[in-house]
Amino acid sequence: MNFYIMTLFPDMVMNALSESITGRAMAKGHFNVEAVNIRDYSLDKHNKVDDYPYGGGAGMVMQAQPIYDCFQSIVDRIEGSYRCIYLTPQGKTFNQPMAKKLVTEENLIFLCGHYEGVDERVLEEIVDENISLGDFVLTGGELPAIVMVDAIARLIPGVLHNDDSAFTESFENGLLEYPQYSRPEEWHGKKVPEILLSGDHKKVDEWRLSQSIERTKRLRPDLLKDNENF
Repeated sequence: MNFYIMTLFPDMVMNALSESITGRAMAKGHFNVEAVNIRDYSLDKHNKVDDYPYGGGAGMVMQAQPIYDCFQSIVDRIEGSYRCIYLTPQGKTFNQPMAKKLVTEENLIFLCGHYEGVDERVLEEIVDENISLGDFVLTGGELPAIVMVDAIARLIPGVLHNDDSAFTESFENGLLEYPQYSRPEEWHGKKVPEILLSGDHKKVDEWRLSQSIERTKRLRPDLLKDNENF
């Protein structure tokens, strides 16, 4: 799987994704990330990519031409199908089901906006879907792109040390994940629940499910409204 991130700050993107699990997975060839600098496609001698908005208003707007040419340079050299995503607070809120859907794509292209926005005409030309991290505004789309690549990439077989991990975490069954414990058996006077020391896998699974339900009711009761199983 390939991720292409159209950005004004390629080092910011690559530095983050080259660390930890995603970095190791890229090095092993499980997926590829390429940050493409939009400024490289500016026709301005100073590599300018923004200008004042028509109609007035605060701030600057990213111009259509550099973005379109950057996008076209990616499309011209990739094989297979692709999907272009614009990272914007106006989009659908990203969640785990969306990550599971997007991991089936061959190529994902992300557009990271900046300033007061992007010329609407280029969005109409290239974007397949608008996605947001939530109802708040960031200075640019780089952080959402990093978050989405991380969430999607970890679903690719081989990326996680234990592939089962991706299917026992929060949101996979509409519930939050159960509490986790490690050594030592007692810490600060608090002991690991006895059931986890029993070796009875059936009872452990039952305990974990009950804990997931209880935790979801307490912390995210909204998730249970749409869950027909609980």
